[in-house]
Amino acid sequence: MKSVVISGYSGGMGQESAKKFSQNGYFVFGLDIKEPEVILENTKFIKTDLRDMDSLKKAFDIVSKETNELDLIINMAGIYDFNSLIEMSEEEFMRIFDINVFSIYRMNKTFLPLLKKKGKIIIVSSELAPLDPLPFTGIYAMTKTTIEKYAYSLRMELQLLDYQVSVIRPGAVDTTLLDVSTNRVDHFTENTELYKDSSQRFKKVINKVEARKIPPMKIANLAYKIANKKKPRYIYKINRNPLLLMLNILPDRLQNYIIRKILTKKHKA
Repeated sequence: MKSVVISGYSGGMGQESAKKFSQNGYFVFGLDIKEPEVILENTKFIKTDLRDMDSLKKAFDIVSKETNELDLIINMAGIYDFNSLIEMSEEEFMRIFDINVFSIYRMNKTFLPLLKKKGKIIIVSSELAPLDPLPFTGIYAMTKTTIEKYAYSLRMELQLLDYQVSVIRPGAVDTTLLDVSTNRVDHFTENTELYKDSSQRFKKVINKVEARKIPPMKIANLAYKIANKKKPRYIYKINRNPLLLMLNILPDRLQNYIIRKILTKKHKA
């Protein structure tokens, strides 16, 4: 039986991916710090803190006792956040990078020794990674852009060792991340001191952007498709938001002007 290790097992995309792979001839090792609501057949949940290398090493020991070879490593864990770069604490800034960037580095570094030759690494990024970030999405966008630079560099290096790396770049996905997104926007709106008015307008923009969402099953199906491709592409895009794409076609100066007009009060002369 083929084997795959998936981070973010307890989330929507992780659960759907575990289901897809476990129903199609794979045994799934699922890593997450949160207990899943359901442990699926042909899967093994391993409680793991991706921010802690010792925790990952313990997970590796558990996996390596059950198999000496992985066909696939899938990185799906991550968090979504909104904040102003000038108001957020250093601790929060570092925490988001730790979860969204450094955890992926730790995950792949830890499990690569088990990955078979021609095995694949899949990293879930975001449609925001190549785009100019909207206000208050900067911290999230920065981590996703960093992930893709990491993924491209990893692909360049691992091809020399006969491994493959692909990135899934989704738009809004209907998972608990969107609930977190709503909560974080509300938290930001309630707590910002510098952007009280702009944050309320920003909330309306985000609601429009995230209204166009897809079920996590589509991400699972895409990951499975990549797993079975002999020569998968580097980037796979799904559910890109047309409003964000159109905004990013414009010159930077015009983008800034539009955002300023949308998010600030109109003052009477």
